Amino acid sequence: MAIFAIGDLHMPGNGEKPMDIFGQNWDHHMDTIRERWQNRVEPTDTVLIPGDISWAMQFSDAKADLQSIAELPGTKILLRGNHDYWWSSITRLRACLPQGMIALQNDSVQVGDVAVCGTRGWTFPTDAFPLDEQETKIYLRELIRLRLALEDAGKRNLPILTMTHFPPLLNDCRDTAFTTLMEEYGVKLCVYGHLHGAGIRGGFTGEHNGVEYRLTSCDAIDFTPVRVWDDI
Repeated sequence: MAIFAIGDLHMPGNGEKPMDIFGQNWDHHMDTIRERWQNRVEPTDTVLIPGDISWAMQFSDAKADLQSIAELPGTKILLRGNHDYWWSSITRLRACLPQGMIALQNDSVQVGDVAVCGTRGWTFPTDAFPLDEQETKIYLRELIRLRLALEDAGKRNLPILTMTHFPPLLNDCRDTAFTTLMEEYGVKLCVYGHLHGAGIRGGFTGEHNGVEYRLTSCDAIDFTPVRVWDDI
């Protein structure tokens, strides 16, 4: 069994939301993702999807997108992104998800011999880009949610893999409150998304203070699920 990751699918949500305005590589991007997913992922594998799954505003409009993902090989673990407005009540969502899909929120799930947890995250404050009062509230709330998720994962006494949607660090800013929390709980790997186009260059991929970070927004990985962990 292997664990793959691919984020920011940006499916249409029962509407017209062409993504090729962000570049020719986005033209019919879901066709590309499906083909490459089917060629790489086995039914026994797991795929982490760190947010921005569908442009839908209501859950009813996201159902077709979720079903389309469910039909692809592997178990899918979902995280909410900043554009997933259809994701409201976690209880309702879990009750309606297609078979083989798991939604994370303030908790964790065991996958093979690892624990997977995560939270959406938020833009972190820097000297150049301080947060306003509302943004600060969201940022602090996401730190609380990450700690809750890590505490739950820690109870499993297994290596911890974490998903965030927003980058928890960048090439020019590698020590943040998010990275400090993950280091505190001994996280082995963190996958994240959110960055597209020119922004991809700012995303950090590699090891920092004992944690491996992987940027997995779909255009950063050539619209191909990337293998991030092997359970042998």
